[in-house]
Amino acid sequence: MSDSALTDNLKVQSFDHITLVVKDLEASRQFYVDFLGMDHVPRPAFTFDGHWFQIGNQQIHLILEHDQSGRAGNANPEQNTRTHHFAFQVDDAKQAYEKAVEQGIPIVSPPKSRPDGATQTFVNDPDGHIIELCSLS
Repeated sequence: MSDSALTDNLKVQSFDHITLVVKDLEASRQFYVDFLGMDHVPRPAFTFDGHWFQIGNQQIHLILEHDQSGRAGNANPEQNTRTHHFAFQVDDAKQAYEKAVEQGIPIVSPPKSRPDGATQTFVNDPDGHIIELCSLS
């Protein structure tokens, strides 16, 4: 590869959003807004139903499953911490776990320490997507 090809490579500027296909927009709204505390924000007038949620400078986009979308939920039936997932930093992962238990949110893994000293716990959203909640404490 030439030196010019290396300097001409695309450079990602920032992370923009994650899109998930879901079966029930209201159940998902309750999870992402009521449990995780995200802001429900306006979305463009697409020809299909969905919701957008804001977290800092990034967003989660939900698409209601329909005949032209992908299938809702986690395509990987493995429910463990070493499979497809995404993570959110929270103030206290242990407290997030306790809140999830109180609210009947499915738990994939209780809190545990990572080798870097952070604490992580894993939960499922209403469609079975695996979400890590991690904190520095």
